[in-house]
Amino acid sequence: MDIKLTASDIKKLNSKKGFLALLSKEPFNIVKALRYIDYQKKLEKLQTELIRMQTWAINNNERIIVVFQGRDAAGKGGAIRRVTERINPRHMRIVALPKPSEDEQSQWYFQRYVEQFPKAGEMVFFDRSWYNRAVVEPVNGFCTPEEYDIFMNQVNDFERMILESGIHLVKIYMSISKKEQAQRFEDIKNDPLKQWKMTKLDEKAQVLWDQYTEYKNAMFAKTNTKISPWKIIRANRKTEARANVITHILKSIPYDKNLKI
Repeated sequence: MDIKLTASDIKKLNSKKGFLALLSKEPFNIVKALRYIDYQKKLEKLQTELIRMQTWAINNNERIIVVFQGRDAAGKGGAIRRVTERINPRHMRIVALPKPSEDEQSQWYFQRYVEQFPKAGEMVFFDRSWYNRAVVEPVNGFCTPEEYDIFMNQVNDFERMILESGIHLVKIYMSISKKEQAQRFEDIKNDPLKQWKMTKLDEKAQVLWDQYTEYKNAMFAKTNTKISPWKIIRANRKTEARANVITHILKSIPYDKNLKI
């Protein structure tokens, strides 16, 4: 296939980023390399704005929560890494809670999440959150129908209280197709460096696809509220999804865009 390169394309490829992009693509693919160079430049600009936003939050004692939900292998972890890799680690936390302990099971469901909420000047990123009870738990039988109903009746009031306390809350759902999920699972199984990511829940995700869809739609119908809306990020293409995640976070937080950093 003939590829016509512009002077701008050649300049991009004839750079450190260009060489790395070309070498990282297997098989050798100039079109993908150019797309990746553009993504890296866009990512740098977005990450600079994240630093500005975080500086504003620190200076003004603001508190920010970003919730990431989505199907298994939807790219939540990768998106969180791109959001957090350049900001000050002393003023942010990534929270990925394990299954609740026996003591936590006896508590109010939201309690262990509240204990992870940000202090003044801090950003907290939930890699899955209280919304496990809206989808993952009922699909896999980890909660009773009554516990599910109680959660659905309480969650909007819970988030209203979060917002009224002055915390900024951003809710992101990473969405992938069934075919893309299957491909990512296959890639994980064949990569010795990623095999640890494959869990028992992941192994059932394709079989339970329709059940996940049913509960996901019920979650959106109930909790996509005016004061606390969901942002659905189409995530079949990872680089595009990561840029869109950062763009949405920046749009959602009223930080000072003229702040010097």
